[in-house]
Amino acid sequence: MAKRKKESLESSKNKLLFVMLLFAILWISLLGRAAWLQLYKGADLSRLALRQHLAAELERGERGSIFDRNGNLLATSVEASSLYIRPVKVTNVEGTAAKLSKILGISRSKLRKALSKKANFIWIKRQLDDRAANKIKKADLPGVYLTTEFVRLYPNKHLAGQLLGFAGIDGKGLEGIEKEFNDRLAGRKAQFVVQRDASGRRLYLDAMGHEVDVRGKDVHLTIDSHLQSIAENALVEAIKKFEAKWGAAIIVEVATGDVLALANCPRFNPNIFRTSSPKIWRDRAALDVVEPGSTMKPFLVAAALENGVVTPEKLFDCENGRWKLNGKYINDTHKCGWLPVHKIIRYSSNIGAAKIGLELGVQNYHKFLKDLGFGSRTGLPIPGDRAGSIRPAAKWNEIDLAAASFGQGVGVTALQMAKAYLCLANKGVAKPLRLIQLPKSEDKEAPKRIFSAKVAEKVLSMMREVVQEDGTGTNARINGITVAGKTGTAQKAGKGGYGNNYMGSFVGMIPGFNPEYIVLVWIDEPKLNHYGSKVAAPAVKKIMTEALAYYGKLPERQNSTPIMEANVESYSEMPKRAVKLNSTMSAASSESVPDVTGMPIRRAVEIMVKKGFIPKLKGQGMTIIKQVPPAGDKWPEEKNAEIVLWLS
Repeated sequence: MAKRKKESLESSKNKLLFVMLLFAILWISLLGRAAWLQLYKGADLSRLALRQHLAAELERGERGSIFDRNGNLLATSVEASSLYIRPVKVTNVEGTAAKLSKILGISRSKLRKALSKKANFIWIKRQLDDRAANKIKKADLPGVYLTTEFVRLYPNKHLAGQLLGFAGIDGKGLEGIEKEFNDRLAGRKAQFVVQRDASGRRLYLDAMGHEVDVRGKDVHLTIDSHLQSIAENALVEAIKKFEAKWGAAIIVEVATGDVLALANCPRFNPNIFRTSSPKIWRDRAALDVVEPGSTMKPFLVAAALENGVVTPEKLFDCENGRWKLNGKYINDTHKCGWLPVHKIIRYSSNIGAAKIGLELGVQNYHKFLKDLGFGSRTGLPIPGDRAGSIRPAAKWNEIDLAAASFGQGVGVTALQMAKAYLCLANKGVAKPLRLIQLPKSEDKEAPKRIFSAKVAEKVLSMMREVVQEDGTGTNARINGITVAGKTGTAQKAGKGGYGNNYMGSFVGMIPGFNPEYIVLVWIDEPKLNHYGSKVAAPAVKKIMTEALAYYGKLPERQNSTPIMEANVESYSEMPKRAVKLNSTMSAASSESVPDVTGMPIRRAVEIMVKKGFIPKLKGQGMTIIKQVPPAGDKWPEEKNAEIVLWLS
């Protein structure tokens, strides 16, 4: 019994000793292995670990977005897969070429040639659709890889296409705002230390281990997407109706100088810019230099008033519509005799304007044109911003001065014209236009007084006559709103001189007193009618009406305003009779009371006074909404009879 217990204890000791020895050998082996890895292979393994978990990569971040003044998205970037190959890692050239050809629709021979090259990197196709990318992933072809790139997207398609421009396949801005602000919009290209977390997601660090934001910065425009759409639609309608070559429209907010719309037609879709020609990509509203025609006359008159050369009532003989100056003929559309300055603007007499220009003189007129910004770049961040064409004053002769007085022989852009009218609307103080809200401009042009406030108001009054009286701009009238404006019909110069092509234009300001908005429309080479009063004024009216409705400023009740036909038949050669005869005579000489509802106060009172009655005005406002006696009644026989006009 005792012997058996002794044998059992000895056996247990041997087993325990064996286990201890086994563990000792195991620990010695582990410690030896650890020592070998740490002391002998440590540096190499550390480098391998860093290569596996931390690697330097060169990447470009997402391109910044473009927004309108209200935060609406105009341009953004979306992710897309692109395909590239590493031919040195392709194991089966023929099989890979066959599968890729079937998925991508690329010829097998072209793919085989690329796959056979001794190169480490070749692009096969950029920006694949999701279906093709998924098929390539499932194919799991050695040496074939997908990478993520950013594709530029314009969610509003053609809206503001010429202004925005577009970016190429490599994310570089090629036209418009995309090009001008490419350095700001472009995603930063930087060296990264790429580390993966436990889920396999990449963490972006710079070379020093700090987090990095590689996304490009955004740009915010002063453009209002809704007003831009209104302007573009009006242009499309006018171009189609008159079979014109192209058109441009600009809306400017007077208080800030903000460009609310910068429209061009024909339009193009920057998402598929390659389907349009470079001529269509061109931002004509900003870049095309044209002879503006009669829309220059308000600046001529403002300069003449400022220099004390004329007064609004000073008379000029308009030569019955045809005048010869130094062997050259100047013609008017309407045959007029003696006209005061304000009616030279109202009826847009070229002869009258030429004579005002000759009295003003080359140096004085040229100086005002330069002060208004003609002949200089607008300073707006638009690629290719043009200075226009204003020759040095020393090179002008009498014919040049006469022509420039009614807008021929000088070249301006639509933006320059809008900026000059901003000066008139801003009571004679010139200030810069603004197209970008963010980033803010550092070099801001300081406001500069060009005309006195009194002169600016006189010219604005003449422009109200153009629309609200029997002037050339009656097609821009809006019932219940006073509109100021000026028509322009410029004959275009060709290789052999002036031909049969015209530029029709109109500039409108609303309201006509203390304008808040300026709307300019150019229609180039209209075929069915070339007068600015017919082709451009209705487009301005449409834009202004819809813009007022958008801002909630369109009167709920709109009274019918009769459009007076211009009565500008030849006046007497004697200035005294010219003062007495005017367009109100036809209405005042009628046996029945005319309908003056919807007319401005000045026009209605003028009609009544010509008949010998001084009306009594009731209410507040500038437009007639009701009259006694009513239209159609006979004029009262008694001269002291009561004539009442209600205002709104």
